[in-house]
Amino acid sequence: MLKYSKLILSKVSFNYRLFEKELLKAIINLMPNEVDDLKRWCYEQFGHNQNHQKILLRNFL
Repeated sequence: MLKYSKLILSKVSFNYRLFEKELLKAIINLMPNEVDDLKRWCYEQFGHNQNHQKILLRNFL
């Protein structure tokens, strides 16, 4: 499921609203250790973009 979530987030990253929606779905459906991996991956992939940073900060508390 983690691999699938990464794939989806990569594909929808151009649309911030859709990205946040898919990120929330991933967080809800993944195991806690997978959420930690997803968080690291998201910051590596999307942390350079200010809009993505705001989304990540909002959703990874």
